[in-house]
Amino acid sequence: MVASMSRRFDPVDPDFMRLWAQLPPAAHLRAMLDARDFVMAAIRGRVRRLYPELAPELLGLKVLEEIAYGDRAYTRS
Repeated sequence: MVASMSRRFDPVDPDFMRLWAQLPPAAHLRAMLDARDFVMAAIRGRVRRLYPELAPELLGLKVLEEIAYGDRAYTRS
């Protein structure tokens, strides 16, 4: 498991980092919030497929459970 975690990310692209550094802080924040929205929608869609009968309130609680489980499952030492 440790070997697979060491190759988890691609190498840094210096051209991308140069372009990213030129963006204003608001663009950084917008990109971060867009990424968060994407991940939350993906988790919500997965939970909705697993539990199609859940009411929206319970679906939200299941999403929070999934996030909490992910935090416990992938914690690094």
